[in-house]
Amino acid sequence: MPGVTKKPRTIRPGSYLGGALGRLLPASIPFRYFGAAAVYHVLAWVALFAGATDVPRFQGGLGWPLAALHLVTLGVLVMTAIGASMQLVPVATRQSLHSPRTAAAIWWLYVPGVAATSLGMGLPSPPLLAFGASAVAVALATFAVVLARNLLGARGMPSVVAHGVAAWLSLAVLLVAALSLAFAYAGGHGLPRAVALALHVPFAAFGFLGMLALGLSYIVVPLFTLSEPIDERLGLASCAFAVAGLCAAGVAASMLPGVAWRIAAVVAGAAALALHLRVMRAALRSGMRRDLGPAFHFVYAGWALLALALVVALALVLRAPLERLPTFFGVVLIAGWLLTFVLGVLQRIVPFLASMHAARGRHLPPTPSSLARGAPLRVLYVAHFVALALLALAIATDRAILVHAAAIAGAIGALAFALFFANVMRRMAEAKAIALAGSATA
Repeated sequence: MPGVTKKPRTIRPGSYLGGALGRLLPASIPFRYFGAAAVYHVLAWVALFAGATDVPRFQGGLGWPLAALHLVTLGVLVMTAIGASMQLVPVATRQSLHSPRTAAAIWWLYVPGVAATSLGMGLPSPPLLAFGASAVAVALATFAVVLARNLLGARGMPSVVAHGVAAWLSLAVLLVAALSLAFAYAGGHGLPRAVALALHVPFAAFGFLGMLALGLSYIVVPLFTLSEPIDERLGLASCAFAVAGLCAAGVAASMLPGVAWRIAAVVAGAAALALHLRVMRAALRSGMRRDLGPAFHFVYAGWALLALALVVALALVLRAPLERLPTFFGVVLIAGWLLTFVLGVLQRIVPFLASMHAARGRHLPPTPSSLARGAPLRVLYVAHFVALALLALAIATDRAILVHAAAIAGAIGALAFALFFANVMRRMAEAKAIALAGSATA
């Protein structure tokens, strides 16, 4: 009506998820995984500093560079993937997690398993590595059972579910390949080393971690931009291309060198990324929230670095005459794409979940931005990208001193992120205490 001013639409924590508050896990479950990831993030840069002289030419083998790599992959990326998927996959499937106690038990097995695995690589100690790898494998197998039970009978978000199934299958391949590599150092038997390596990298980075990252993006990006639901057809098409690429990589591993199959894998991966970015672009353009903050700069950088990783992968397949290209590929893939993307998502999802937990029993819960305020994220923003630049320069120039500098910058950023996480936990606890005091007074 003329002269009547409409009230601006208000979005409260949890309202956008449409009933997901009822499927919210106890705060201790996802946050214990995110907290452990913050600790292992710091330790990864420490391990990189310890092995700095071997990093520029690193192409495998036991030592601190391998330990740093797995502190990132197992300690930060997989740790975050487990915590995030246990909370977000039930949102997509519209059914609660069957056993929160099992989710907590996995943490108690997985965290020391990662520590033993990384220490066994760094010292090196093949028996300790084999012990840690066994603990990690049991924890991940248990997680796979929990994930499978939640994916069965899913009633929503088919593209997210499809990516989850692909991640689940990739995890099965990854466990076989990883255990073969770990027990080979201790004199055990499994897949031939060349085959295990050819399976391990694509099914770990692009398969398990990559499919979870792409799939869960269809929840978190529309959630934080307040956009319309994604185009499921494009999401499923992206998933199909990604699965085709993984299948091609699997065939290539069984018939080394398999150059044609590897090229097909890269091309399929590029098609999957193009469709995924089209979906993400639509979410960003239709979103009600325009100011997405520095956290989304990490997300954008992660997408760009994934595209770069595919270009470098193609150069490797075509045998480009660059001696340290494999090392550069590892940096772009793991520290570039996956770590950068995960840090961007965690900057949003940690305060958002904390706000949802603090919202219980309150009429005016704290906003995620109030829980995340402070300088630590600004320090992380600068330190992380400086560390990546220095690490790339170190590989290009073959200078260990630049690796030391990159490790110091990365550690500063990791400590800043840990402080950010601790601040959010403290503010969430304070908000819940105030709510309890108010309820008691009433």
